[in-house]
Parts: sequence; C-alpha cells; structure tokens
Amino acid sequence: MSREPAGAVAARFPWLAYGIIWTAILLLTLLPLFSVLFTSIVAEANGCQVDEGSAHVCMVMGQDWGELLYFTGVMGWLMLATFPLGGGAFLVWLIVLIIHRLAWRRARKTAP
Repeated sequence: MSREPAGAVAARFPWLAYGIIWTAILLLTLLPLFSVLFTSIVAEANGCQVDEGSAHVCMVMGQDWGELLYFTGVMGWLMLATFPLGGGAFLVWLIVLIIHRLAWRRARKTAP
C-alpha cells in the first residue's frame, strides 16, 4: 500500500511497465517469423521438403512431422497482418511513452 498523499507524483517513472508492454508487442509481432524459422530449421536439418502447396512426409525422430511443418510454415502468412499491426502498436506505445514522460517530468518540476 502506497503512503504517498493523494495527487503526489510517483518518485520513479514506470520504465518496467513500458518495457513489459514493448516486449509483448515485439513478441506478438514476431511470432509468425519464429514459426517460419522453426519450420526452416527442422526441415533443413532433416532433409525435408516444405512448401505451401501441401504437406509432405518428414520423418523427425521416427515420427512424421510433415503436417506440423506445413502448418507452422503457412503460419508465416500471418506476418502480413502482424508486422503492420505491430508497427502501429509500437508507434502508439512510443507516443504514449513520450507524452507520459513529458507530463511526469513537468509534474516533478512543479511538485513541492
């Protein structure tokens, strides 16, 4: 429970909260890219063919991972949505951060 009086300005700027939000935006934006990288690494390491046309048999550790690799490879198309949305979310986050930081600094200067 905070012991600051009502209307008091916080002693420290909440960088951690902004960092957590930025990390979430970045991870959600890049998830389809991670999916494609996983597909590429597994398929190349096991000599498998992966394309968007259909699933191909891909034996990994004695099991057929063809359907999984097909699915994770096709998930890369989500980048068409997540990159622009993530970029927009980043711009909104940055504007909010700048406005909050300026208001916080101004309030710290005028506080007794």
